[in-house]
Amino acid sequence: MSYESTLSRVETYFDKTATRTWERLTSDAPVSKIRETVRQGRETMRMQILGRLGEDLRGVRVLDAGCGAGPMTAELALRGAEVVAVDISPSLVKIAEARLPEGCRGRVTFAAGDMLDPAHGRFDHVVAMDSLIYYRLPDLARALDVLARRTEGRVVFTVAPRTPLLMAMWQAGKLFPRSDRSPTMVPHAPERLARALREAATPARLRVLERVARGFYISQALEVSR
Repeated sequence: MSYESTLSRVETYFDKTATRTWERLTSDAPVSKIRETVRQGRETMRMQILGRLGEDLRGVRVLDAGCGAGPMTAELALRGAEVVAVDISPSLVKIAEARLPEGCRGRVTFAAGDMLDPAHGRFDHVVAMDSLIYYRLPDLARALDVLARRTEGRVVFTVAPRTPLLMAMWQAGKLFPRSDRSPTMVPHAPERLARALREAATPARLRVLERVARGFYISQALEVSR
């Protein structure tokens, strides 16, 4: 599938099919044991990504690419960053905006649309947690190239790692009701992604960070910088 068709599938899922599921998952509401492992894994990964940027982000402009219901956006703003929070789902953007702590509102600009839109401008850093996991290797490399060329510092993002355990869990996920299924993840190996970036003649260089595995949540953090 092309980047555009994948983007459309992701929008349909998060904006129409599973908005309430993700609203609940990213809150303190009780969830199933399986979803609790996903919640814990996402919290661990979020803190790892934030750790790459530092505690004091005053005066730093950050793109939260695929902000979802806004937990990363809120953390960035609380650390003083000027945040542009973008998601393909208008419904999730509304939730993120409603959840933002009152004292942070002057530091965050919300937008519904494509994270790669040049209208968002340039940034000191970009974070893209679990928002690039649905794209094929050429599309992923192109997206990272676009983001890196607009970023002075780091682009910290995640991919689904190509592991037997993750693939088995993904197959098991097909047993969930159709309304609960996310778009298909495309697993990537860091060495293949690094090669694709070189072939795309991007100035970005790949760095492998830590992997997080909590039950049904398995995600690999990576970083590109110029």
